[in-house]
Amino acid sequence: MDDGDAADRLTRLWVANHEDVARFVARRLDAALVDDVVSETFLVAWRRLDDVPEDARPWLFGVARNVIATRSRSEGRWRALRLRIARQPVEVTRPEDEAAIDRIELEQAWLRLTAGEREVIALVAWDGLTTEQAARVLGLRASTFSVRLTRARRHLVEVLDALATRQPTPSRRP
Repeated sequence: MDDGDAADRLTRLWVANHEDVARFVARRLDAALVDDVVSETFLVAWRRLDDVPEDARPWLFGVARNVIATRSRSEGRWRALRLRIARQPVEVTRPEDEAAIDRIELEQAWLRLTAGEREVIALVAWDGLTTEQAARVLGLRASTFSVRLTRARRHLVEVLDALATRQPTPSRRP
């Protein structure tokens, strides 16, 4: 079938069946979606024009039904995605002032640790060594290093807690 014959056949299909397909779809979907589904139905008919039987109306209804089902599945996936997104915790950004205060407090706490405490924490936190590797660096048994690391971390937390509970001193104005 050449393009001219195909276009004529599709035009005849459209004229003869458009209203029936539109009513079929309208009984199943919101009015806002009817034109889209009908258009998709006739697009399928155009692509598969050689498969369209002489009694095209039931075939077009079947295609429309499949288009509706595909849209419903797609809408269900979108709805599920929106629900998953809505359930995600909202990332709250902190003002830069608070972040700066935290950095200052961490630096102050870090400087209050002993050199040995800073070293064991740094080997694990900054250098990314395992307990066993860091122990080898310091020439210690892994169990000894673990105890020192636990104590250093605990001391750091205590110092940070003390700094956080400190009340800011009011500034004096001349």
